[in-house]
Amino acid sequence: MAIIVRLDRIMADRKMSLNELAEKIGMTNVNLSNLKTGKMKGIRFDTMNIICHALGCQPGDLFEFTEEDGEF
Repeated sequence: MAIIVRLDRIMADRKMSLNELAEKIGMTNVNLSNLKTGKMKGIRFDTMNIICHALGCQPGDLFEFTEEDGEF
């Protein structure tokens, strides 16, 4: 996939564990882990808003686009 989730990097910068973030934003560990590993197919804007608020970051900090040939 051409979109890479950088949630693990932001969490490491903030020294926050998956369990801490999940508890802080009211999301299950499993769903947050699926997001972190890129297994989710989508994310709601309100979820991104809560995550960005909890981590003090911008949506662009959480995601990175990379060119991959022939993928759309």
